[in-house]
Amino acid sequence: MKLKIAWIGKTKEPAIQALTEEYLRRISRYAPVEGVSLRDEAALLALYTGGSGAKSATLALLDSRGKEFSSEGFAKFLGDYQGRNPLPLVFAVGGADGFSDAARSSAQHVISLGKMTMAHELARVVLLEQIYRAFTILKGHPYHSGH
Repeated sequence: MKLKIAWIGKTKEPAIQALTEEYLRRISRYAPVEGVSLRDEAALLALYTGGSGAKSATLALLDSRGKEFSSEGFAKFLGDYQGRNPLPLVFAVGGADGFSDAARSSAQHVISLGKMTMAHELARVVLLEQIYRAFTILKGHPYHSGH
């Protein structure tokens, strides 16, 4: 399974950039992963379709109205996807204004990190940590010890 983590907008905080790079490095031990900074939602949809209009990946948007998972449930989601779908999985974090209704309806999955509102750059780091945690759960690594 190939993963792409896409976010809209430039990274302003050096600490966020450092954490992004660290978690991308950790995730790469378990699956090919790429981080992509995009200009806008249109660029995201072009990435998702490969520019052809046909779906070349599975799109999972982060949105407060999406499905909430426990860490174990999210690991199961990734494990199930890995076992049954050959397309790359694109996780996308929107800009400060989130995603349009059109983008949400284009996505195969809409996922929420919880009911609390957080800055989109911080949401990216939380997503990356949860992806890393999911792989450690799937592999039985002690990083996740059930709490």
